[in-house]
Amino acid sequence: MNKLTKQAIVVGILASGVAGLAQANDDGDGCSLSTLRGLYLFNASGFNVVAGVAVPKALVTFVRFNGDGTLTGGVSTTSINGVIMRNPGGFTGTYTVAADCTGSADFGPPPHFTFDLFISSKGAELVMIQTGGPVPAVMQGTAERLSR
Repeated sequence: MNKLTKQAIVVGILASGVAGLAQANDDGDGCSLSTLRGLYLFNASGFNVVAGVAVPKALVTFVRFNGDGTLTGGVSTTSINGVIMRNPGGFTGTYTVAADCTGSADFGPPPHFTFDLFISSKGAELVMIQTGGPVPAVMQGTAERLSR
């Protein structure tokens, strides 16, 4: 096999691999920032840890992912040990998304609440687990896209 033929085969293999990657994103087989776009309903439950004691908490909120790494929070209701808090929304934050459909979110400004994200390939739903906040916490839940 001559050198030119070998180069053509290598170029053909590389081109089909790149085309496959581009097609994977179109088919929903990979994720990017734009995978998360639209209004989501997030509900979660878990515990805050206060003085070594697990205090139950639950949260229901709307989150708008803008498809560009920014997000805006909507109205929410939180229950911490049975004490109800309502928030009119309007907070902002950021998020990341990796090609393997994992990511992270930072809801801020202070106090910051951070979460790891596990995203369905087309972004219709995601599972979130809290990784940081003003107090130690164990909380996880799901978010479902309501609209784009």
